[in-house]
Amino acid sequence: MDGQESLSELNQLAESAGAKVVGYLTQKLERPTHTYLGKGKLEELSFLKDQVGANVIIFDDELSPTQQRNLEEVLKVKVIDRSALILDLFAQRAQTREGKLQVDLAQTEYLLPRLVGQWSHLERLGGGIGTRGPGETQIETDRRIIRNKIQRLKRELENVKKQRANYRQNRQKTGVPVVSLVGYTNAGKSTLLNSLTGADVVAENRMFSTLDPTTRKIHNPHGSPFLMTDTVGFIQKLPSTLVAAFMATLEELEEASLILHVVDISHPKAEEHASVVNRLLKRLGHDMKSSILVLNKIDLVNQDSYEVGEYAERLTRNRKNVDVIVISAEQKAGLANLIQAINEKLTDGQIDYSNLGEWAGVRDRE
Repeated sequence: MDGQESLSELNQLAESAGAKVVGYLTQKLERPTHTYLGKGKLEELSFLKDQVGANVIIFDDELSPTQQRNLEEVLKVKVIDRSALILDLFAQRAQTREGKLQVDLAQTEYLLPRLVGQWSHLERLGGGIGTRGPGETQIETDRRIIRNKIQRLKRELENVKKQRANYRQNRQKTGVPVVSLVGYTNAGKSTLLNSLTGADVVAENRMFSTLDPTTRKIHNPHGSPFLMTDTVGFIQKLPSTLVAAFMATLEELEEASLILHVVDISHPKAEEHASVVNRLLKRLGHDMKSSILVLNKIDLVNQDSYEVGEYAERLTRNRKNVDVIVISAEQKAGLANLIQAINEKLTDGQIDYSNLGEWAGVRDRE
């Protein structure tokens, strides 16, 4: 991801979190300084901050606790980095108990090394006559409390994880196949799930609309029913403290019989986004699973000049067992073709597809 594209994505993240972006600044450095920026650029940033009246400054790269503290001392406003912004977004979106626990754990782990900056002086607790040792500082007390909280959250999450594993195991016994939706954030996965099921999963033009996995049953008269699961959107530069939380939401892929990789074909960086998803699927060991590449939002591109075939070929290069379907989830175009492809993948093509256009009351547009 180049600098401009990364900033554009940061802009989307900030707006999704409820911020109003009023300006931006870039600098190329061989290595970050103790304030991350060079002296001249820091002065320029301070001037820009005053000019536009900014009360929060967001850095695209992860700041060390010292860098964050030094920047706030110079700029006199709140300074956060991309990691803190994504954590805030996840906190807004989490709905289930597990999701909230995962975010709470990630935020707490993010806070721990940054406690030093929370205190302008150290207070002694428990010291004095009749005690052994000098007691402990407030920051040491807080660190101990936070470490205890981290351990408690991990224990609670382990219990929830066991419950979810039992639920998945019981679901597997039913023999109903699972189709999982994956894709870069804002690719249109939730819109697709809604279009196929008539469900009311939150589907908005914002990043991380879906955080907690959502599963719906698909009834179709031309094949056996199957379950469809919507997962959290992928993103680059994922905070290290959120990796575990992110991976936990993708455990649903373990039982997936088929993966639908949804790509926003209208996005200028669609190929790069698809590569991010493919790399993570490979990391999780799911890159060899049966899958369908779903090129979404075809209604937003000029199809006369857009070489969809070549585009699909580039996206599926070096990958086997991948079909390609072009759709518009918003316009409900191409859904009959998608259902046909899903059924063929799940049943090795042993299905009669006459009148498939009537499926779920959806007809492809001419």
